[in-house]
Amino acid sequence: MRARWVLVFGFVLLLGTPLGTAVPTTAAPSPPDALRRDLDKLLADQRLQGSHAGVVVRDPATDEVLYRRRAHDRATPASNAKLFTSAAALETLGPGYRFRTEVATTAERRGPVLAGDIHLRGAGDPTMLAADYERLAARIADDGIRHVRGRLVVDDSWFDDVPLGTGWMWNDEPYYYAAPVSALSVAPNTDYDAGTVIVRVSPGAPGRPVRVRLAPPTDAVEVVNRARTGAPDSSSTLSVRREHGTNRVVVSGTLPAGAAPVEEFSSVSDPTRYAADVFARALSAHGVSIGGVAEGVTPKGARVLTAHESMTLAELMVPFLKLSNNGHAEVLVKAMGREVRGEGGWSAGLAVLDEAMRRFGVDPAAYRLVDGSGLSTMDEVTPGQIATLLDNVRARPWFGTWYAALPIAGVEERMVGGTLRGRMDGTPAEDNIHAKTGSMTGVTALSGYVTAANGRRLVFSVLFNEFLSEAPRDLQDAIAVRLARYGSPRTRAGDAAPRVPASRPPPDESVTRVDESALECSWSKAC
Repeated sequence: MRARWVLVFGFVLLLGTPLGTAVPTTAAPSPPDALRRDLDKLLADQRLQGSHAGVVVRDPATDEVLYRRRAHDRATPASNAKLFTSAAALETLGPGYRFRTEVATTAERRGPVLAGDIHLRGAGDPTMLAADYERLAARIADDGIRHVRGRLVVDDSWFDDVPLGTGWMWNDEPYYYAAPVSALSVAPNTDYDAGTVIVRVSPGAPGRPVRVRLAPPTDAVEVVNRARTGAPDSSSTLSVRREHGTNRVVVSGTLPAGAAPVEEFSSVSDPTRYAADVFARALSAHGVSIGGVAEGVTPKGARVLTAHESMTLAELMVPFLKLSNNGHAEVLVKAMGREVRGEGGWSAGLAVLDEAMRRFGVDPAAYRLVDGSGLSTMDEVTPGQIATLLDNVRARPWFGTWYAALPIAGVEERMVGGTLRGRMDGTPAEDNIHAKTGSMTGVTALSGYVTAANGRRLVFSVLFNEFLSEAPRDLQDAIAVRLARYGSPRTRAGDAAPRVPASRPPPDESVTRVDESALECSWSKAC
């Protein structure tokens, strides 16, 4: 009898339950178990039926995988590909890397006359504004040059002559997020959307044509104005679209009288010609005449008259990642190829990217990237590979710069919140989640970092493909919020993850012919 009581007493001590207290038949789930149950519940959403849903959550401090679903199944990453490109660029080119644009000549100088050609040589700078070309022209004029008897020769040979990425859709080609890539270009704004022009449309009198201006002014784009001014308070049917394979932008439809001006972005079919035109105009404005414009290669030994250096790569990471700028990604791929392998093309640049991924513990043989931006539907990666990348780059000296450049959930300031500025505000994920978004038709992705309630910084990757509904970003947000609550007393007891309100990017009033709800909000200038 005594032995039986000793056994019972020892069992009670083991459970830590006082005598006389009922012993529960089922223990409360541990934090990882509760997390798995909650994420399973979220991923059972009927919108994901028949689709691809890959999720990985890791705790780098313990190297524990807290959750996995289809961790090693490849999917289209959309702009999550920029995580690979940006990390490889910082590793390969370095945070202090700058693009340099030069004006050079081999011609003799005779007072105010330059007796030969002047060369504009580009190295891919995606931040060159019209104002930067104007400053180059001003320096030439300030040096006393008034006549260039030769031509303005534009040199874009730093990169190859392939303007568009592999697998890019033909119907994306007119839009600014698919602008051609060149070693010489112009950005019309301080988002640095290189290779694009702003088309500004204002109403006239009712029944009369609308007024159209380009910013910056350029003859590299032909405007065909077929649009009319409608009656006051009538509906707008305005459309601004570059015709496929041409430099012709057609403005059609109607814009109500008295309406606010409309701005639309259009890609430019020939970025090099665009840069040449903007620079030639700047020279003329400063009283410097030229004998025509041509394309060519700058001779070896040409002396530099003036030059412009871009912001550092560390600084460029902010508009690149916050706004998911495709052009920046592709320029960086080609720059890596040129700097490391002497070839400024996608093939060489992606080989350099692969070398960086090996150093980060990601096997290039197990993914496919054919561009740097993720615009191609041929790109295929796994959430496990993204989580590995996110984990392993934490040890790099440039990690703080990269981490800060990722969009931050719920922060309204555009160059802080970026593509997450209208998501997860008012939740534990606000000003917590640092993550890269990704969106295309049938694709949505969210991968990055979250500081959990227990103080641990987790890495996560969520890739959804092949859904037929509108993008289920609310499910991604709910996952992220649940991770932000991980380790709190409430979630330790296994409370179900709350449903997150729908994201609230500013309304998009564009009437261009593309399903902008399927794209990154920054691509339609909606965030």
